Amino acid sequence: MADTLKIAMPKGRIYKKASALFREAGLDIPVDMDETRKLVIPVQEMGMEFIMAKPVDVPTYVEYGVADIGIVGKDVLMEENRDVYELLDLGIARCRMSVIALPDWKPGIQQRVATKYPNIASQYFREQGQQVEVIKLNGSIELAPLIGLADRIVDMVETGQTLKENGLVEMESIFNITSRLIANRVSYRMKNTQIQSLCDRLQEVIPTSEVK
Repeated sequence: MADTLKIAMPKGRIYKKASALFREAGLDIPVDMDETRKLVIPVQEMGMEFIMAKPVDVPTYVEYGVADIGIVGKDVLMEENRDVYELLDLGIARCRMSVIALPDWKPGIQQRVATKYPNIASQYFREQGQQVEVIKLNGSIELAPLIGLADRIVDMVETGQTLKENGLVEMESIFNITSRLIANRVSYRMKNTQIQSLCDRLQEVIPTSEVK
C-alpha cells in the first residue's frame, strides 16, 4: 500500500524497549518481531511495515527513503551524520559515550584511541586540542588497552560492569545517549498526518517510559 508507514526498527536491545514503548502508546506491534528471520514485517491492521535492521543502518534507510521513519540511538545518529529529521527523544536505552582507559593511564608522546565511533572520537579530541591516532574496531573495544593496541578507547557505557570486569575506568563522559525517532525529509511532508499521529501517541508515554 502506498500510504503504508515504513518503519526501520533496530534489532537488539533498543528493539525491546522501543516495542514496549509502542505498545504502551496503544500500538499493538508483535512481541517477537526481533526474533523472527523475516526482515520486512507488514502489520496491515495498523497501516505499518517494519524493516528489521542493524542499528547502524537505520539512518541510511531513512535518509534514502526506503523507510519513512526509524528508531536509532543518538550515538549512531551523530556518527553517521545522515540528512534526516530528528523528531523525538524517546528517552529509552539510556547510556553515555565515554573516554575509557586503564586506571594508571597518563598522556604519552603517541596517543592511540580505539573505537567503533571514529567520527565522534576524532571530533571530540580535536575540540579538546589533543592530537590522537584513531583506530576503528568493530567489536570488543575493551580489549584494545589490555593488549596495547591503544591507550584509550571511546565507547558506550550503560552499567559499567564490563569495564569493571576488565579493570578499566571512565576518564571522561562525552555525551548522554538515548534513542531517537527520525524521519525522511520527503516522507515527513508526504505522510505528515500519519507521522504526526504516531509522534503524538508516543509523546504521551515518553515521560513514564524509563526512569532517568
